[in-house]
Amino acid sequence: MILLKSFQNIFRISELRKKIAFTLGVLIVDRLGTYIPVIGVDVLKLTEVMQKQMGMGGLLGYFDLFSGGALGRCSVFALGISPYITASIMMQILGMTIPSLEQLLKEGEYGRKIINQYTRYLTLGLSIMYSLSYAFYLEHQGLVLATGFTFKLLFVLTLSAGAMMVMWLGDQISQYGIGNGASVIIFAGIVSRYPAMVAKLLYQVQEGNIHIFMALIVLAAFLFITASIVFLEKGERKIPVQYARRIVGNRMYGGQSSYIPFKINSAGIMPVIFASTILRFPAMMAAMLATKLPMLNTIVQSFYNGPLFFVSEFLLIIMFSFFYTALSVNSDELAENIRKNGGFIPGIRPGKSTVNYFEYLLNRIGLVGAVYLATLALFPAMLQFLFNVPFEESGTSMLIVVGVALELASQVESYLIEHRYEGFLSGGRLKR
Repeated sequence: MILLKSFQNIFRISELRKKIAFTLGVLIVDRLGTYIPVIGVDVLKLTEVMQKQMGMGGLLGYFDLFSGGALGRCSVFALGISPYITASIMMQILGMTIPSLEQLLKEGEYGRKIINQYTRYLTLGLSIMYSLSYAFYLEHQGLVLATGFTFKLLFVLTLSAGAMMVMWLGDQISQYGIGNGASVIIFAGIVSRYPAMVAKLLYQVQEGNIHIFMALIVLAAFLFITASIVFLEKGERKIPVQYARRIVGNRMYGGQSSYIPFKINSAGIMPVIFASTILRFPAMMAAMLATKLPMLNTIVQSFYNGPLFFVSEFLLIIMFSFFYTALSVNSDELAENIRKNGGFIPGIRPGKSTVNYFEYLLNRIGLVGAVYLATLALFPAMLQFLFNVPFEESGTSMLIVVGVALELASQVESYLIEHRYEGFLSGGRLKR
């Protein structure tokens, strides 16, 4: 009853109601675009190839997961939001390594506009590169009705325009809707697969292909992974900061205490995406060279179907977690900002000692976060590999879905509290 009242409160706020309706409208447009096929491709044969890719850890099957099946259907929105996500990551890394871009990031709103423009140009370039590579792959696999320059040109123009359209839709959600547009589009693409997955599992149970006990194990694993992600994504280490008192004129400033939150998983989902993408490139190259080098394809597939693949992905996720944490959390800048504001950590000298203390904490907290991230990302695949559990959902997609859901819930919560309602997770009563 309390939960029902809480959801009713969401629709009592006019601004929030409009944002939710706008977001749903944009997502409907996005999903419709994933069902408009590109001219000149044999979609039925492509579906068979894509199913094999999903089973063998192929790169195309991995990307198809985040496009909500659009890549497998070779639709207008086949590339989805992936080029924009890749461009954003590249610009973020370049902004931390190239001085001119780093300076732009520090120039406030003007600098962000310039960086966003560069990101859009890079998105267009990546879209052309991705679509051209996809066209060559389809021709090589014999999935094209008519090969030649005309097909490639039409294919590249269609997919690139579709990718830019999806990027624009994501921007509209970020500006006028609720949540981060790119994350919400990925979230919708992954969640759109859930009804088909559940229906397939129930059908297999009904036909006797899967025992009901095995289906219950799948459900329990799903709930366990979801609960673990929620628990650990909320986990953080609070570093106390004390600010010294300052007297300016006849007034006294400072003297209060605060804290800096260090999340267990500071790197987010990016290490998993990096590691998975890198490991799946050899599978795609081996598939393209299968006719000329069949032995290479056999070696690569034995790697993906064996335990060495899981060990490699586990270690790569941990390595990228430390790398991305070091890029996203600047210990020197953080310590300098505390010092400039007259703050200090109790028991730690300002300056280099504070920097060393931050790095000490980040390394230890980061290790826990990296192991957690790698374990949860590989847990469904390990269940399937070791016990033959028919768990089709990947740990990567579950991490994204739960993370985006938590972000959306947090934004709705803030709107409710701002309009004098208690958060929808905590009751839903009007504050007096």
